[in-house]
Amino acid sequence: MRYTAIIAALALSGCAVSNYQLAVMPRDSGTIYTGTADNIGGREGHITITIAGKTYSGTWVETQPAYTTGWVSGGVGWGWGRHGFGALGTTVTMDNPQGGGAKALLTAQDGTGLRCDFQSGYDRGGGVCRDDRGREYDVQFRKVSG
Repeated sequence: MRYTAIIAALALSGCAVSNYQLAVMPRDSGTIYTGTADNIGGREGHITITIAGKTYSGTWVETQPAYTTGWVSGGVGWGWGRHGFGALGTTVTMDNPQGGGAKALLTAQDGTGLRCDFQSGYDRGGGVCRDDRGREYDVQFRKVSG
């Protein structure tokens, strides 16, 4: 039992929550609304945006990674037998030039929805949200903790 608690604590300590602050501006007005999002250490999280007193809540999920990792290997051969081949390899990580992508689906208490597409870089990014009536909002976000 004691070991289970230690393993659980170690697993959870690796999943630090990152918090993000959102600024949301409709394309037909200069009013800036606010929101928050979190990343629970994976490729998804919760998101909340309040527009004109109405709060939309939901989740976001990664749709395109910001980077990818692969294995590169090569070899050299000579002679015969078991000792006639040598190989080298390494792990390579490459950034996606467009940044990472995410999709968020949010709903309000009255059943109306807000759909958002985001592109992100290092701890910041932007995107566009659209409500059920077709009104579009530009979004900026930045990491504030975690």
